[in-house]
Amino acid sequence: MAKKPNNAENDMAFTATNYKLLLIGLGIVTLGFILMAGGGSGDPNVFDEGAIFHPRRITVAPIVTLVGYLFIVYAILKRTGGEASK
Repeated sequence: MAKKPNNAENDMAFTATNYKLLLIGLGIVTLGFILMAGGGSGDPNVFDEGAIFHPRRITVAPIVTLVGYLFIVYAILKRTGGEASK
């Protein structure tokens, strides 16, 4: 049997492109959680419904977070050039 050349590039599951896409996805998820933050009150006897149930917290932030998670899945499954894509 002939030995295959030992190529370090083929040994790695992810390439630099995958890692860059993963970092972008993590940034999007972090942005979604930052958008969800806040809405609390310093006084426990006061309930500010407008701050807690703001559309940014209950609609926009979860959508941004979901998009970030989908982007991470794409980054993991993306095949980059080389022998693995054949």
